[in-house]
Amino acid sequence: MAEIHGMCDERFGAVREALAALLDKDDVGASVAVYVDDEPVVDIWGGYADAERTTPWERDTITNVWSSTKTMTALCALILADRGDLDLAAPVARYWPEFAAAGKQDVQVRHLLSHTAGLPTWDEAVTPVDLHDGPAAAARLAAQAPRWKPGTAAGYHAVTYGFLVAEVIRRVTGRSLDVFFAEEVAGPLGADFHIGLPAEEDYRFAPVIPPSSTLSAQNLPFTFNPPLEPSAGNSVAWRHTALAYAGGFGNARSVGAVQSVLACGGTVRGVRLLSKAGCERAAEEQYQGEDLVLGASMRYGMGYGLFGRSCGWGGMGGSLVMVDLDARMTVSYVMNRMLDQGRLGDDRGLGIVLAAYDGVKV
Repeated sequence: MAEIHGMCDERFGAVREALAALLDKDDVGASVAVYVDDEPVVDIWGGYADAERTTPWERDTITNVWSSTKTMTALCALILADRGDLDLAAPVARYWPEFAAAGKQDVQVRHLLSHTAGLPTWDEAVTPVDLHDGPAAAARLAAQAPRWKPGTAAGYHAVTYGFLVAEVIRRVTGRSLDVFFAEEVAGPLGADFHIGLPAEEDYRFAPVIPPSSTLSAQNLPFTFNPPLEPSAGNSVAWRHTALAYAGGFGNARSVGAVQSVLACGGTVRGVRLLSKAGCERAAEEQYQGEDLVLGASMRYGMGYGLFGRSCGWGGMGGSLVMVDLDARMTVSYVMNRMLDQGRLGDDRGLGIVLAAYDGVKV
C-alpha cells in the first residue's frame, strides 16, 4: 500500500485509506485535507510530483487545480457582496458600463456567477495567447450578444466565467482578481494558494500529467473556443498568468483552508471574511436543470455547484473541494494526474468526500 504522510485524526482513517488506494491505482501524487469547524482533522499527502516517479510529493508541493479555482473567484465576489460593495442582483453594466452592449443591459451579476449569462464562449475565434490579456478577453465578451436569454438557461462558462467575474471585481475594487485574492483572502488566512503562480514558487510546482484526450473531445454537446489543452497547464506562460477560471495553484491544505470559511460562518482561525448570512448566499439556488454545455442536470448557486446542503466545484482532470454547510466540514483533494473519465470528471474526489463522512458519523 502507498505510503501516506501527514496528520490524520483516527476518526478519519477511511480518508487515509482512500488516498492510499488511489495512489496504488490511478494517482501519481496527491494531497487530501479535511476541516471540521475551524480545525484541520486531515492533512495528508503521498506519491510523486513527477510522472517518472522520481521526486516525492512533499508537504508543500503545489499544482494546478484547474476549475477548482472558480471557487476562489466566487468567494471574492461573495466577500464584496457581504461588504455592500457589490450587489449580486444588480445589472453588470452598473459596474461595467460597456457590458450593456448587444442587449445585455439587464444581465445581472448573479447570472455571471451561475453560468446563466449566455456567454459560455467567444463568438469570434480566440487563441490561448489571447487569454493572457484578461481585460481584452473580457472586452470581447462585453461586445457580444448572449446565446440565450440570461437567467432562463444555464451552460457551463468553463473559461469565460473567470474573465467575466474577474472584470466585475476589477471594476469594483480597482484591483485585479489575483491581487484582491492575495491581499484580502489568502494573505489574511495564511493560505498557500495563488491565482497565477509567482515565479519564485516554481521550484515546488508538480507538473500536471495530462489525460489521454482533451476535454473538447469528450463528446460534449459544445465546442470550446479555444480548445482546453491540459498540457498547457505546465507552461511558464500559463503558470505566471492570473487566470481566474483555471489558473489557481495550491494543494489540498490551502484549498480547504480558504473554502472552510464558508463552513464556519465566515470566520476561521480568528480571521473574519464573511458574515454567516454572506456564507449562506453561496447556497442560494440560481438554476436547476439541464446544463446546455455539459449536457447533464446541474444545480447552481452563487458561484458554486450545489449538492444538497453542500456547495463546491471540481477541476478538469480530478481536483475537488466540497463544503457541507450543515456539518461544517470542508473536504479537498488535489492531484497531478488528470483522468478523462467522462464529461463531469472522475469519481476520485467523490470517494474522498464519502470517506470523510465516515469520520463525521463517529
